[in-house]
Amino acid sequence: MEPDPLAIVLLSLRVAAVATFGAALVGVPTAWWLARRDFPGKVVVEALVALPLVLPPVVTGYALLLLFGRRGLIGEALGLPLSFTWVGAAIAAGVVGFPLMVRALRQGIEAVDPGLEAAVRTLGASPMRTFLEVTLPLAAPGLVTGSLLCFARALGEFGATITFAGNVPGETRTLTLAIWSALQTTAGEDQAAVLVGVSVALAVGAVALGELVGRRLQARVEP
Repeated sequence: MEPDPLAIVLLSLRVAAVATFGAALVGVPTAWWLARRDFPGKVVVEALVALPLVLPPVVTGYALLLLFGRRGLIGEALGLPLSFTWVGAAIAAGVVGFPLMVRALRQGIEAVDPGLEAAVRTLGASPMRTFLEVTLPLAAPGLVTGSLLCFARALGEFGATITFAGNVPGETRTLTLAIWSALQTTAGEDQAAVLVGVSVALAVGAVALGELVGRRLQARVEP
């Protein structure tokens, strides 16, 4: 077992933060694309985006292993050791939390009046500037909610992480993996209880913070 619970918590927070940041980098343009564009096969794309929510996490982890493992289609080409590293744990957590990010932000973007965007465009603003200065600020409640939901989901990720990143003490053993490892022995029950309490506190704090910040942002953007 990991000797220092604080090290486990810090590792879990780092993995969840990187996972959320990575999910946002891909999720923001994806959410805008799904909210503002109609195209053939859109239903298929929506299904693929939501797939990590309905697939067993172990299946998601195995797919990541096939893609980004040392002998995976992408991992071997890149030559980067992503599997069984903390970066791999962040990738697994980010993929599982990605649908939550996209769903919340897409709803926020859809709530923005397209006519307002069109008016700004007629004044000479580029599409990127319109998005950054008009759409994204008005959709900020959705972005915050999606980010914190993704963060909380990343903190609780287990199946995809253990399949793709393993359960390496000090490297990929996050809170959930540490709890599972501690429960494998009778002597670890006390440590498991402490880690469960920390995990619940972090999850509740993330959700509560999301609600608070989301409401304040919503109050600012509403007329």
